[in-house]
Amino acid sequence: MSREELDGRIGEGWSGTAPNGAHVNVVLAHRGSPTAATAVSMLAHPTPGHTPVLVCVGPTQAEYEPVWPPTLMMNKATALEERHQTMTWGAAQLGIGQGVLDAVADGLVEATGDLLVLVAVWVDPAAHDERAVRKASRAAARKAIGVCIEGRDPAAAAALVERRDSLRNPFYSGE
Repeated sequence: MSREELDGRIGEGWSGTAPNGAHVNVVLAHRGSPTAATAVSMLAHPTPGHTPVLVCVGPTQAEYEPVWPPTLMMNKATALEERHQTMTWGAAQLGIGQGVLDAVADGLVEATGDLLVLVAVWVDPAAHDERAVRKASRAAARKAIGVCIEGRDPAAAAALVERRDSLRNPFYSGE
């Protein structure tokens, strides 16, 4: 699949157990495309509790290096408390970086600057186990990239259509 064909592909992944799980949405973007321009522009628009970052790894800040392909991360849950910030920009960022590198190791995407990986991550403000959040973020990111590349199972999509009238959502309490 060419890099151009990857542009705009969307994937979703959840992993772990609440409150230490992670939910991610991934968009792939080809460098130079409108999708990439939109993704990069988010770096210029931080708001209190929402700080977009270029995913970097390293044992100290002085040793940071960006994950390749370049991965931009934005949190979906407002992180105002120090513990939630640490879980988000520490554990989740590291896990996302590892998940992207897992996708590279598995041959799903190339480690190239021509592809951008945009990840929106939700970390529960009640999360308390940074190891679990890291592991969940890693698995969710890898899963979401897999959906971007391999698509959704047509049988699962058809089953969802069949069940549409009985669907539920944990944040909806109505009938």
